[in-house]
Amino acid sequence: MTLSTEFWIQIIITVGTLGVTFGGILTRIKSLEKKMDKHNNIIERLAKVEECAKSAHYRIDEIND
Repeated sequence: MTLSTEFWIQIIITVGTLGVTFGGILTRIKSLEKKMDKHNNIIERLAKVEECAKSAHYRIDEIND
């Protein structure tokens, strides 16, 4: 019982297709990770800005009193 050439060709094509698909998925995940890093950086910066604004409001309130 010998496996035919067509069988091996089909196996190679299937493995190749899975490899290309997996590579595409990994590329997309890396792209999404970069976007998340940018988003997280913006959130951290916004928190700092909010803290500065809060401090500024306190100082303004002290000046007005």
